[in-house]
Formats: sequence, C-alpha cells, structure tokens
Amino acid sequence: MQLEIRPDPAEVGRARRWARSRLAGSGIAVDEPLAETLILLVSELVTNAVVHTGCPAVLRLSLPGADRGDAEESATVRLEVADSSDRAPVPRCVDSDATGGRGLALVDGLADRWGWSPEGAGKRIWCELDRCAEPRQGAAVAYGGGLASFEGLAFEAV
Repeated sequence: MQLEIRPDPAEVGRARRWARSRLAGSGIAVDEPLAETLILLVSELVTNAVVHTGCPAVLRLSLPGADRGDAEESATVRLEVADSSDRAPVPRCVDSDATGGRGLALVDGLADRWGWSPEGAGKRIWCELDRCAEPRQGAAVAYGGGLASFEGLAFEAV
C-alpha cells in the first residue's frame, strides 16, 4: 500500500494518519509499542523527504497480514519513502542544544534495519521493524532516556 506525498510540511501529519489507519487490518493495535515506533518513523522519513528535497514522494508500508490475511506469515513491518532527489541521506552530528538534525539517528536507534538505495533519478529510504523483536534501546542510550524523553521535542529530519 502506498500514499503519494506532496512537498508540503502538512503532508507529515496526513502520512501519520494514513499509516495509523492501515494498522487496523494488520493485527497491530494502535497503542502497541510497535505502532508508536512505526508512526514516529513515518514522521521522520516523510519529514526528510518533504523538508529536505522539496520534491513529491511516495510512502509505502508493508504490514504483516495486510496483503495475505495472515499476520503470522510475515512479522516484519517495512516502511519506504521514495523521492526524486538524488541527494543521499546524511546523518548529522549535532550538539545537545541543537533543535534538529537527529532524524536519521532516531531512525537508526529505533529501526531493526534501515538503509537507502538509488532509484531511477532519485532514491528510496527504507526501514524495517521486527514485530517479535524486543524494542531496541539505541535511541534511549543515544539521547539519555526512553521514548518518553523525546516527548515535546521537535526533530528536524536530515
């Protein structure tokens, strides 16, 4: 399933709402930690595409059971954002006072796997979450606390 994204910051909220609406058929409850992490990752990757490329993008989600009716067959959630910019995503090192620049570090800390590849004249950034895996603590260690420590903070995606 996919959603066309316009190069407008308001699209980030629309992408989150769209992703939440897709969780129902997958057997993933919206209050499940995996769902919360997925929505945060949607925010980060769509923000990257909208803010840093200025190009339209496509958000794709592959959810367990969404296509096959069997949630047990695939326990991996895959999120992809494809855009027409050929600029590679570059993680930044920022000091503790910076108000942005942590987007890819957050993706790295929360996703079980992530990466990017060229696609046509643009690129595709993807990340995967394993439904059966224990939540990763990478972001908590990197930023001094759990997801609750991110509450109220605005992250500028890279």
